[in-house]
This record gives sequence, structure tokens and C-alpha cells, in this order.
Amino acid sequence: MGKGHFEPDKSTKIQFITGFRLFRTASKMGTEKSQQLFEEAQNYFPGGVNSPVRAFKSVGGTPLFIDRGEGCRIWDADDNSYIDFCCSWGPLILGHANPSVLKAVEKVIAKGTSFGAPTRLENELGKLILENNSYIESIRFVSSGTEAVMSAIRLARGATGRDKVIKFDGCYHGHADAMLVKSGSGLATFGMSSSSGVPESSSSDTIVLDLADQESIELAFQNFENEIACIILEPIPANNGLLIQEKEFLVFLKEICTKNGALLIFDEVISGFRLGFEGAAGWYDIQPDIITYGKIIGGGMPVGAYGSTKEIMQHISPAGAVYQAGTLSGNPVAMAAGIAQLTACLEDSFYNALDDKADRFYEQLRQHIASKGHQVQLNSMGSIFWFAFGASKDYRKASDIKPETMDIFNVFYRHLLENGVYFGPSGYEVGFISIAHENEDLRQAADAISNALDQTF
Repeated sequence: MGKGHFEPDKSTKIQFITGFRLFRTASKMGTEKSQQLFEEAQNYFPGGVNSPVRAFKSVGGTPLFIDRGEGCRIWDADDNSYIDFCCSWGPLILGHANPSVLKAVEKVIAKGTSFGAPTRLENELGKLILENNSYIESIRFVSSGTEAVMSAIRLARGATGRDKVIKFDGCYHGHADAMLVKSGSGLATFGMSSSSGVPESSSSDTIVLDLADQESIELAFQNFENEIACIILEPIPANNGLLIQEKEFLVFLKEICTKNGALLIFDEVISGFRLGFEGAAGWYDIQPDIITYGKIIGGGMPVGAYGSTKEIMQHISPAGAVYQAGTLSGNPVAMAAGIAQLTACLEDSFYNALDDKADRFYEQLRQHIASKGHQVQLNSMGSIFWFAFGASKDYRKASDIKPETMDIFNVFYRHLLENGVYFGPSGYEVGFISIAHENEDLRQAADAISNALDQTF
């Protein structure tokens, strides 16, 4: 994310045949240059890509190589145009090539790209965030969401003097070893490595539970009394479908952590600064102990951050004994882009305008789905949305998503491309709306998506 949903290989003979058929369909668009570039890329990179989900393995066919973007649109190497709902996996809330972000980057880059030393821009962006986010008092910039999560967990362990971490099946927290785990065999069991190269010792202190299951969390604290350092979750899980949680569950997590001396970490790499400037913490009005953020801070430049109270953050080196460092942390180019982007997000009615656009878009799609009786539902929260195929239901846990529905999404996805709409190439990934998506763009996109649904069903 960029960022990527961590997907185990789910290839089957049926999916291979489907993928081949869809590859042939996609070729009608004229994607010869993308195909040539992908063939060349396989000489240089494992699988031909630098992040797994980009390979189109999930949806079949050849990945599109993107040449440029402007506003809500992108163009591939063959000059095909698409209305983009991937938005670089979420951070481009202002759209592609936003003039104010580009101007800020151009001004700063002329002075140098990296110093490995403090700059005024770090102070400026840190102040901008902290003065407008009441849920953190101190912040540390890093270079990615993965790095932010890794550092936040180390901080929680250092602050509590404990080792064990509770995470949830269906929440993605980057590719740090301790987070690449899948569920164990029963309640409150330890996670098992879900990636080759991750030793079991790295995940032996990670406990993987189901979302929305208070009983298993209570049991974990009973079984590992005074051993659990923290609970980490996406307060709005959006890396494995959109698994919207009840506020009561999030309140319960805060209460049980406080009761047992553990810390609650909100991973807001996706939700932070997107649902509102204060992210999911502000949306639900829940005070976590630590919050992690991602690339949205940098307008598409490589940035992450984590924040907490001044007291907890004093454990971080050089103030405290929890070590974390990075040459590119607070990089001036990324800081300048972030100042420009987040300043725009603070303009009056920015989020109201964004959500109003999104609501009109969702309503048009839902009306079409209902009129046609398609077996798909559109789940949404603010400017984040996700298509769930199959019978209508509440999606709270990863197990609520049936793997066979991905075959339907794969057909839908190829029709989307034919209709000039670009989503992330996986049915588990969510879509994003930017302020650059004008109402007419969204109306056109809803028409194209409706047509793709009709072709799929």
C-alpha cells in the first residue's frame, strides 16, 4: 500500500480458466504496452512487481502499468483512461497531481531531497497535526505504515514491560514478522506464521482472535494474565473487505485494556485523516492509547507516523529506552507534501463535501442494485466503500467473506476495466473517493459500475 492486502495463494483450476478468459477480454482495450512492460519486469523483479497484489494474480490477466494521473483519473501505458477508486490505496484524498501538493514538492526538492537531519518542515507538519487532533499529544514520523505499526508495538511492549500482543483475523497491519500471522486452532491460541521466512518464534507472542468476539478476548486476558502488552486493530477494518465494527465493541476493547494494564492501538493507516482529520478515533470518540498513521500524511509520498500521550511517547529514544530510528523519517519532500495535503483537509466543510459526494454516488449504485436484484451489497463508511458479493448480510468478521465470491468479483473487475473504472485488483480491497471526484465523474462512474454489474450477472 504500494500497500497490499496480504493474500495467500488461492489459485484453482477454475480460477485459472476464468483468468485466461478475462485476460482475452481485457486485450480488447489495447493493453499491449502494459503486457510488454510486465514481460520485461519479470526479468527484474520477483513475479514482475514490487508489491504482490499489483501482479493481478487475484483477478487474472496482465497488470496495467500506470503512466500518469490527474484529478480522479489515471492513464495506463497504452493511454487508456480510467476513473480511479484505488487512489494509490487511499492516501490521495485530494486526487492525483494536486497542484498545491506539486507546488510544495517542487519548491522543497530544489533545496535537496534528504539530509538525515532535522528540518523546519518536521516541526510545521507535527504542529499542524497535533493542534488539530485531540487524540494524540506527541508524534513520531516514520516512512511507512508497516514501520509505524512495528514501532507502536515495540513502544507498547516497552511501556508495559510485557510481550504478548492480541490482533484480529481480518485486520492487516503491514508485513512486520509478528503481524504476518493467521488464526490458531481455537480460542486464545497463538498465531501461526502465514509467510515463509517468518520463524515461529517471531509470532509466538501474537494471539489471533476473531473480530466482534468479546468472549475470546476475555478468555485471552484470563489465560495470559499480566502478559498482554496491547491489543491492535483497525478500528475500521478495511484491508480484508470493509468489516465495520459496532462502537460498543471498540468501547469494550478500551475498557478491558484499561482494566488489565494493556494498551489499545488503533491502526489508522487507512482511516486516519480520511474519515475526518481525527480519523476513526474522532469518528467514534474513543481514546486509544497509541494511534498509527500512513501515507495519507504525505500526499502520496512515503510517510507513516505513530502518536500517543506525551507520557507514553517519552519511552521512545532518545527520550527513553525504546529504540526506533530512520534516515528518511521526516524527509523534507514528504513533509512538504503532507503540509499541503493536510492543510487542504482542514479547510471548512472539506470532509462534509467529500462525504456528500460519496453518499450521492452510493445511493445511485444502491438504487440500481435494488432495481436489478443483483446479489451484491455496497458497504460504505465515509469515503471508503466495498462491494460484497453474495447474499446480503452484516460483515463483521473475516470468516463472513466466502472465498467463492471472489470468482464473481474477478469477472466484475474485468468488466470494470472495460467500462473505464479502476479499483485495486482484489475483491478483498476497498475503494476510495477523493475530493477530486466531481459529482459528474461519480455519476459517470456509477453508470459504468452499474453496467459492469449487469454484465457480471
